[in-house]
Amino acid sequence: MIYNVYSDDLKKRYGEKVYKLPVGLPLTCPNRDGVCGVSGCTFCGEIGAGYENLPADMTVTEQINANRAHISPKYKAEKFIAYFQNFSNTYLPVEKLRCYLEEACQDDIVGIAIATRPDCIHDDYLAMMKEVKEKHQIDISIELGLQSVNYHSLIKVNRGHTLAEYIDAVMRIKKYDLAICTHLILNLPWDDMTDVIENAKMMSALQMNQVKLHALYIVKETKMAREYEAGGIQLISKEEYMERVITFLEYLDDKIVVQRLIGRAPESNTLFSNWQTGWWKIRDTILKTMQERGTYQGRLCNYLNGSAVRRFVK
Repeated sequence: MIYNVYSDDLKKRYGEKVYKLPVGLPLTCPNRDGVCGVSGCTFCGEIGAGYENLPADMTVTEQINANRAHISPKYKAEKFIAYFQNFSNTYLPVEKLRCYLEEACQDDIVGIAIATRPDCIHDDYLAMMKEVKEKHQIDISIELGLQSVNYHSLIKVNRGHTLAEYIDAVMRIKKYDLAICTHLILNLPWDDMTDVIENAKMMSALQMNQVKLHALYIVKETKMAREYEAGGIQLISKEEYMERVITFLEYLDDKIVVQRLIGRAPESNTLFSNWQTGWWKIRDTILKTMQERGTYQGRLCNYLNGSAVRRFVK
């Protein structure tokens, strides 16, 4: 195993292919409406991350049905995960969120993934999610946008929270037996390879269930786009990004599932996306390089459980 692939993990858990169906809710983000900011993250566009989402004024059922009709015959899938993807999906009243989640609990939906921010995690919401999970016998996971463990970089991108809120969110979620996936951008302009390694170490130390890696997009008409066009930020090369992914995987505990190695965004919405290279080409090159080097996920994960005193322990 070169790395712990998400699709393989889903097949092991559910016995067959499972695909995510994106669902958009009519909500926003506390970093946009004035609670902790008004302009959002510098890299985030007006539509957030939901490039593939249907209009949020459609009901959850309507969106699931429409996406299922498209995905099921194309990929011959019969089981799905409802993915509440865009903006901060726990940033609304608890009971309103409960209604959305319960609407998604349909016969062929085996799981619900809820994308949100670390500062939108609260015990009342987690208790409700656990109730829904147990009532409907459905898996629920929370996808936390962190992007980097470098809190200086989080301030640079106007994230509205730092590392402390993320650690607090993870510790709270774990008390309710809900799975966690953390999103990371491995090529923020202020991060270097030391940050990449620390990203992997933090994920391993916190016993993360899953991680999802992104390369930074420069979305049109964002603050970051203006900085990019003015020459204020420089991006690393495609080759350096691939080296960062390989290093990240080497330091990452091999039990952690990797949802993806690089994301994608439409060219029409971006000034820069994946070095104008198909995401699958970058992924395949990473895997080929790792295979040639004889390396794999977890090869350098030797730093946990008191590594300095191992020579005294049988």
